[in-house]
Amino acid sequence: MEITRRIYNLFEENTYIIACPGGETVVVDPGFCTEDEKRDFLSQLKGNVCAVLLTHAHPDHIYGAKFLQDEFGAKVYMNPADKSTMQSLGRMAERFSIAKPDCSFETTDAVEQQHIIAGGLDFEVIATPGHSPGGVCYLLGEEKILFSGDTLFAGAIGRSDLPGGEYDDLIRSIMEKVIFLDADITVLPGHATETSIGRERTSNPFLEPFNEREEIEELKED
Repeated sequence: MEITRRIYNLFEENTYIIACPGGETVVVDPGFCTEDEKRDFLSQLKGNVCAVLLTHAHPDHIYGAKFLQDEFGAKVYMNPADKSTMQSLGRMAERFSIAKPDCSFETTDAVEQQHIIAGGLDFEVIATPGHSPGGVCYLLGEEKILFSGDTLFAGAIGRSDLPGGEYDDLIRSIMEKVIFLDADITVLPGHATETSIGRERTSNPFLEPFNEREEIEELKED
């Protein structure tokens, strides 16, 4: 397995291209928007795109989904709770003066604890609402990789002020489902650089009330 990160569109979104052992490709959050970006994306491919995994339905993460489904017949996985997010994309695009993505692609549900088998890899779906109602993370358990979308970043968490966002839900998602995964899991976020669960658990300033308590518990155990 080989993972390539490409950065696309005005929001510098991370698109992940996963070359799978069987020769197929899985794409997480295809954010390529312009023709130049599309050509760059296609130049990175090493096999047919069999699946597209959307962490959420904000424009910068779904621009390329329609193209990949039309061109390769790829299944596009998305949590159904984010269908409401799609309905607000016109207003969101207008607010940020960006192009509205083509949302006419068909989606296959990605729900809590589901295992999506694509390209010979097992992606576990972790529902993490808060940044958007249908936000999810995808965990490659054996490979110890988490695609966190806009839920968790290096030293930060996702914003919750966009339509459908909810801060309390976001914190609950991170604390109950993400931050206590194995410390050595690599986190590949929707923007900026990679990190690890252990690093965020002990040093993320947005989680300070929680990671301080965790550090105390670890000291007690030692």
